Amino acid sequence: MSDHHGEDGLAHDPHNAPLSGPALRVKALESLLLEKGLVDARTLDEIVDTYEHKVGPRNGARVVARAWTDAEYKKRLLADATAAIAEFGYIERWAEDMVAVENSPTVRNMVVCTLCSCYPWPVLGLPPSWYKSDAYRARAVLDPRGVLKEFGETVPDDVEVRVWDSTAELRYLVLPERPAGTEGWSEEQLAAIVTRDSMVGVSRVNLPAGMRP
Repeated sequence: MSDHHGEDGLAHDPHNAPLSGPALRVKALESLLLEKGLVDARTLDEIVDTYEHKVGPRNGARVVARAWTDAEYKKRLLADATAAIAEFGYIERWAEDMVAVENSPTVRNMVVCTLCSCYPWPVLGLPPSWYKSDAYRARAVLDPRGVLKEFGETVPDDVEVRVWDSTAELRYLVLPERPAGTEGWSEEQLAAIVTRDSMVGVSRVNLPAGMRP
């Protein structure tokens, strides 16, 4: 699964793909609101730009890096993710609660929203297209190991895979395992290698070739 794979798993150009039913309705609603002057096009563009380019997964990456370097913060994050993430000022104005789940050598966590596409925007930015697809939403529950394998992650049989279903009121953040070889790295260096997919749980955080502190 990737941003360039459709719901049937076949590669395609997402820019030429027809809009889904929900996407069409959103587009129609957006056009109506703009036509009636109820929203401003520039404001909408700024919101999208903020979450796509300025926020992205960087907020979540900072949370993960802090948890990797600060044992007390990690305890707070796992005990009450909403409050711990709010320490960064990321989710104070949002209604949903956050839960952080930790990967380990014996447990892999992955997040899905089976009903729609609930996603922690303030922490991870805009959701990727595959997260919103029917294929991911169904198969993440029915065949999580198969989905992880499509992302390049072969999970051993002795490792438990836990799937967490997001809702409008409750969102999840995966705390990935810290990669070996990053001892002594600063929070900034660690945050730079944390990816969106690792915080959704479909990949690990890998140390890029040639990257050194």
